Amino acid sequence: MGVESLLVFIIVGAIAGWLAGLIVKGYGFGLIGNIVVGIVGAFIAGWLFPAVGVSLGTGVIAAIIHAVIGAVILLLLIRLVKSA
Repeated sequence: MGVESLLVFIIVGAIAGWLAGLIVKGYGFGLIGNIVVGIVGAFIAGWLFPAVGVSLGTGVIAAIIHAVIGAVILLLLIRLVKSA
């Protein structure tokens, strides 16, 4: 993985984590936390979407949407575990 790919990976994770934090109110984790939530969310969506048969296409925008959906799922799971 080159430096450019790593930078895009981090930026997509940060944007996805930030958007997911806005969607799921009360779950902002700061810049580093949002990056981690976005990256983990992208992995969750990358595993879940092909299993269900959903494809959003390719490109940066599709990657951000993909990661946001996964990050929202992750934040909802975190909320569910914290409330239990």
